[in-house]
Amino acid sequence: MEETLSMFTASDIERYINTYAIPWAINIAMAIAIFVIGRIIVGILLSVFRRVMAKSKYDEMLINFVESIVSAILMLFVIVASLDQLGVDTTSLVAIVGAAGLAIGLSLQDSLKNFAAGVMLLVFKPFKQGNYVEAAGTAGIVQKIGIFHTVMTSLDNKEITIPNGKIYSDNITNYSAKDTRRCDMTFGIGYDDDLLKAKRILQELVDEETRILKEPACLIGVAELGDSSVNFTVRPWVAASDNLAVRLAFTEAVKLRFDAEGISIPYPQMDVHFFKEADKTVSAKESA
Repeated sequence: MEETLSMFTASDIERYINTYAIPWAINIAMAIAIFVIGRIIVGILLSVFRRVMAKSKYDEMLINFVESIVSAILMLFVIVASLDQLGVDTTSLVAIVGAAGLAIGLSLQDSLKNFAAGVMLLVFKPFKQGNYVEAAGTAGIVQKIGIFHTVMTSLDNKEITIPNGKIYSDNITNYSAKDTRRCDMTFGIGYDDDLLKAKRILQELVDEETRILKEPACLIGVAELGDSSVNFTVRPWVAASDNLAVRLAFTEAVKLRFDAEGISIPYPQMDVHFFKEADKTVSAKESA
């Protein structure tokens, strides 16, 4: 009886090993091999991806971000393949992950919008760090372009944080994109002043300002006959970094020179005229 039981137990153990243990050991070994080899392949692919992106001169933040996304996707495939080798129902797992991703996406719509806009800003680069831009109704110097928001500093040194979604959905004006800018200025003189003399003074001031570029040539001319003044437009080209300084210095120089040369700078005014004869006529009619 004991011998029979012993033979039955040995036979059962042998059958168990052949039926379950060995196949499971093989599957586990295969799953581990798939995971290890998969990680090695993912590492090689990411290394190639980084070299290609680096040669394209993309922003380092964008490279790191895209690399992390690609790494997560590839590793997900590796994990699914490993679990499938173990006999796990990966279809249900993928469905659960997809449903969870959809739920998270619906709850984070605004964040995903800012995220997508941040990626577009980093890819197409309408501006870069250090540029002076106007976007989403705000102007400032770009300090940081993040995935979800952009940080600017205003000219009076206030830090401004703007969601990327607002920036990308609005017009973007980059004042630093070009090396040169045209500085548009308007100066008015009185109707009784010497127009040609005023134009000559403006030209002399342009020639004296060393920060004004010779090419393209500065445009000087009468732009408008206003209600109380003859308005000149002066449009010199300057280096983008000199725009504000030239505008301030030139405006001051014009005022001082016009004062010295007897050229008036009129201000809006209204003249009221009284007609005595008309008043007498009205009074006579009322008496009659």
